[in-house]
Amino acid sequence: MAHTLTLQSQESVTHDTHRYVFDRPEGFDFQPGQAAELALCRDGWKDEGRPFTFTSLPADANLEFTIKSYPSHDGVTEKLPDLAPGEHVTLDGPFGAITDMGPGLFLAAGAGVTPFIAILRKRAKEGDLDGCQLIFSNETEGDIILREEWDQMTGLKVDHVLSEEDAPDLHYGKVDKAFLEANANLSGQVYICGPQGYVDAMRDAVKALGVPGERIHTEEGW
Repeated sequence: MAHTLTLQSQESVTHDTHRYVFDRPEGFDFQPGQAAELALCRDGWKDEGRPFTFTSLPADANLEFTIKSYPSHDGVTEKLPDLAPGEHVTLDGPFGAITDMGPGLFLAAGAGVTPFIAILRKRAKEGDLDGCQLIFSNETEGDIILREEWDQMTGLKVDHVLSEEDAPDLHYGKVDKAFLEANANLSGQVYICGPQGYVDAMRDAVKALGVPGERIHTEEGW
C-alpha cells in the first residue's frame, strides 16, 4: 500500500549523505533492516521510485532514512537534498531481505551500512550488542556514515577499513578472505550489504572460511 509522507526535517550526516525525517502514517509498521520505495511528488519524478532503508526504529514516532547522494547518477538521490520541509514523497513498502536473525558479523561497504543502522540501534538500546561486529569499508574517513555513533555503541566491535586513505587507528586496504580470517568473528550470523561486487566477494570469502549458507544474509545492489 502506498502512502504520502511529508518531510519534517533533513540534515547532513557526511559530505554526501543526509538524514531525512518524515511523518509516519498511522498503523504503518516495519522491521529493522527493511526498506521501502520512495518517489518524489514532483513532475517527472513520481514514477522514479528507489529503495531506501528505514534507519528509525519501529517504535519511533517518525520515519527516518539516511541516504547517500550520487550526483553522477542524475537521479533521485541527487534531487533529495533539495527537498524542503513540507514537501511530499510517496512510500511503498516495507520489503527487504535483511532483518535481525541474531548477533553476528555485519559487513558493509559505503551506503550498504544503512540496513544495519536500525538493527544495531535497536540492539544498542536494548543492551544486546554482545557478539556483534561491524566491519565497515569506505574510501576515506570523510565517507564513514555515523562513525561516532558506531564507535560509541557499547558492546559493538567496530573495524573501519579505508581503501584510499591511510588514517591512524583504522585499517588500510580492502576486506578479503585474509582480512576476515584475521579480524572477523564468524561464529554467528553474517550480514552483507553493499555494491554487487562487494556482496559477491564477501559471500564467497565467508563461505570459504566455513560459514554455512543458512547463516549468510545479503542485501544487494546498494
